[in-house]
Amino acid sequence: MANNKERLLAGKLYKSEGEEIAQMKRHGRRLSYLFNQTAPDENEKREQIIRELFGTAGKHIYVKAPFYCSHGSNISVGDNCFINFDCIFLDLNTITLGHNVMIGPRVSIYTASHPIDLDVRKSGLEYALPVTIENDVWIAGSVTINPGVTIGEGTIIGSGSVVTKSIPPMVIAAGNPCKVIRQITAEDRQYWQDQQADYMAEL
Repeated sequence: MANNKERLLAGKLYKSEGEEIAQMKRHGRRLSYLFNQTAPDENEKREQIIRELFGTAGKHIYVKAPFYCSHGSNISVGDNCFINFDCIFLDLNTITLGHNVMIGPRVSIYTASHPIDLDVRKSGLEYALPVTIENDVWIAGSVTINPGVTIGEGTIIGSGSVVTKSIPPMVIAAGNPCKVIRQITAEDRQYWQDQQADYMAEL
């Protein structure tokens, strides 16, 4: 018979009780508190705490305080990732960031949810679904990402969006609910590479 933690990670109904889940909560709350007490120039200390807080953390990651999470140990972050001010990662289930992911300020990523039926909800049962953000994604400021969502590689999510369903790779998407606006094209790539070349030429 699966315990509450196993049911949680499987996306099944569970109760947020038992020593194993309590320990995960204490881990996340303690370390995120310590992280948020650091001074802006304590970069080495911040990195040390973040690496202890997250389940896995790649090379060259940068997280700005304040940062809030539920467990911390269910967060996996790839290489070259940036997480801006005042983000909330409610990682009851797993939150996975690929490589080269940019997270804007006040982004909220939620894995937790509750039953629609009020009687089941009042019983204290809940569930959580994983969130995956693939490589090279940019999430702009004040975006909310709901449980069970995957955001495809190279995609941009516009500021203020509420992402309720998975978004495919290499698109620009925005809105509430978040919807695909258009594909990211070869013309986009050429334009920005030309801008980069112009910048490099003036150095």
